[in-house]
Amino acid sequence: MLAMTSTTTDVKKVLFFIVFAACGLITMPLFLYYIGNQSSTVCPNYFTKVPNVTVAKPEKPILLIWLWPQGVKFDFKDCKTYFNIDSCVLTDDRSLYRAADGVVFYHKTIAWDLNNLPKDPRPAFQKWIWYNVESPTNTARKAGLDGLFNLTLTYRRDLDITTRYELSIVRSQEQFVLPQKKQIVCWIASNNIPGTGASTRLNYYHELKKHIDVKVYGQAVSGATFLRYEDYYSTIASCKFYLAFENSIHEDYITEKLNGPMVSGTVPVVLGASRENCEQFIPADSFIHVDDFPNPKALAEYLHQLNQNKDMYMRYFAWRKYFRATPHLLTTHNEFTQPICTACAHIAEDNTYNVVHDLFWWFHKNIAGHQWK
Repeated sequence: MLAMTSTTTDVKKVLFFIVFAACGLITMPLFLYYIGNQSSTVCPNYFTKVPNVTVAKPEKPILLIWLWPQGVKFDFKDCKTYFNIDSCVLTDDRSLYRAADGVVFYHKTIAWDLNNLPKDPRPAFQKWIWYNVESPTNTARKAGLDGLFNLTLTYRRDLDITTRYELSIVRSQEQFVLPQKKQIVCWIASNNIPGTGASTRLNYYHELKKHIDVKVYGQAVSGATFLRYEDYYSTIASCKFYLAFENSIHEDYITEKLNGPMVSGTVPVVLGASRENCEQFIPADSFIHVDDFPNPKALAEYLHQLNQNKDMYMRYFAWRKYFRATPHLLTTHNEFTQPICTACAHIAEDNTYNVVHDLFWWFHKNIAGHQWK
């Protein structure tokens, strides 16, 4: 009898707990609904309905040109027009300094005492871009610049933003038509300041012209012909060979002097970066290098030989089946457009941290460097 009473009691307890749990399951949603509709004075209400909000697309980064290169300005729309770059907001409005993602400083324009740099500290997120297109020979060491910049913009490959004229791959081959030639060798040169390194190329030219006729344009040589910007490419195209002579010899320092003949359908004769260095950017059989010859006389003899042998000459254009050279902007007004547009594209993608601690050790090594107007 006692056992039966105990069993009945246990069954009642189980039934009670089942009924209690069922009531809890039914009332809990009502309780949560009630709580969710009460305002909290301590933290946000996480139970209220999230409103339908459209998240705005992040704005383009701002690239501020603090110092225009030698005071030369260009239309900001040119980045889109010429290079299809529209990934940042370009401005020279200094009131936007604190909001700018990047700030460009052209080295030549930086004052020797640095008094034309921003007075306010650099925001932690901001990139200061050291912009320089000159070779180490023609770049002055200005005290106080180490540790200021965290991006570099120049022609060198071992830096952050490289600006140079590159060959592009041809997707659909087109038959190359050699332009009509009127001259054997031509050269466009305006700088003859010895301290810039120009004396090296001038000396080579004077020796070369003893053995082959060279038509010269520009201001570097007495008696040279004046050349308009609009006649630049057509003039180079009219010559079989073009003297792509740089004003100074440094690694990677390969400028528009090489790009001009590559675009125009003329064989460049290079004096500047080594042949090995040049071959890292253009095909080995697309140019002639002065270092391939013991002296200017030997070079002249080879040019005479090519002038008389069309098949040998045309081999220097075999690369055009696979690559294309892009014309560069010519006028002083547009001289600095491409590098700054390249910086615009870079700043839109760069989110890394970097500081250039030893700017001149990295760029100059053991070269003193000077600044010329």
